[in-house]
Amino acid sequence: MIVAVVILIGLVPAYLGVAAWRSWSGVDRLDLGDVLAGSATATNYLVVGTDSREGVDPDVANSGVIFGAEGERTDTIAVLRVDGDDVRLLAIPRDLWVEVDGRNRRINAAFAIGGPEQLVRTVQDELGIGIDHYLEVDFAGFLALVDALGGVTVDFPYPASDAKSGLSVAEAGPRRLDGGEALAYVRSRSYTEIVDGVARRDPTADLGRVMRQQRFLAAVFAELGSTRNPFTLLSALEGVAGNVRVDDRLGLRRALSLGLAVRGADPVTATLPTTRFITAGGADVLLLDHAQAAELLATFA
Repeated sequence: MIVAVVILIGLVPAYLGVAAWRSWSGVDRLDLGDVLAGSATATNYLVVGTDSREGVDPDVANSGVIFGAEGERTDTIAVLRVDGDDVRLLAIPRDLWVEVDGRNRRINAAFAIGGPEQLVRTVQDELGIGIDHYLEVDFAGFLALVDALGGVTVDFPYPASDAKSGLSVAEAGPRRLDGGEALAYVRSRSYTEIVDGVARRDPTADLGRVMRQQRFLAAVFAELGSTRNPFTLLSALEGVAGNVRVDDRLGLRRALSLGLAVRGADPVTATLPTTRFITAGGADVLLLDHAQAAELLATFA
């Protein structure tokens, strides 16, 4: 959850400013100045989570899932819109069928083909959302953040599991998830609950995963908002700094401003409206529902 990294910066008090600056200086910068179109009405951050395994301890829980594929892909794509106290998060399903580099593809293919620059261009061109800044975190950064906070609490209405992601929650109710468990939760696409003794698998696949990611992000916001120990926050920041990439226009002052805007916030969340579609080649993808999405996209444009 790259947004949480910036929240951490906003929560670090002034007397730890030098240490915060040192950690921020360790964040990788990407030259995206020529592609970022910006928004005229607010500040839009393209938030990307990747499934890069670099820097992940091979002995971490669920390592079989984490190391189960080669390469680097986008696991999460969202737009965070900040307009004063108004904070909104729009999730973009990775199976959204759009034009990428002259061909129709899933939107996460944009990252695989042309990296962050191509993904920014695709979001702007296909959805009409001007992007001001780019924020990216990988698996190692996600794990480090959750563990530095001592875990994040998620309320499970029913026992839940996913053999593919490694999720295993035996009892309903609040559950403190460590980094590996949290990763299994937010990556689950075969989420199965036990309701009245009957196993019920979530039929929405990627859309259900997006909604769980939004719930987890809200839990992270709450966790950060209630954490007052500056050393805990600084530890979390230092743990993720080496696994974060941002555009070269995003300086510490802007990051501090974002942190102050969203700390303790209860953001308005939405998922891009889509309809299921089977391509001529047999791919199961999602098409943008233009009628339902028009007002939502206008808010972010």
